[in-house]
Amino acid sequence: MSDALRAHVDDQMCVGTGICEATAPDLFEIGDDGLSHVLKDEVPPELVAAAREAAENCPTRALSLTGG
Repeated sequence: MSDALRAHVDDQMCVGTGICEATAPDLFEIGDDGLSHVLKDEVPPELVAAAREAAENCPTRALSLTGG
């Protein structure tokens, strides 16, 4: 089992504010459904800080990080 950092979006909590996409555009995007989607299965090392910032700043706490 990989211990790589992974980002997750709880689609029951996400309201599509776009803060995650603005903070980490290489990792998150707001889809046609108006919700955030993770673009990469594993968070690359160069995006870890941005992923953490996006999760910390999500107003609905829909983002979570596991592993790493």
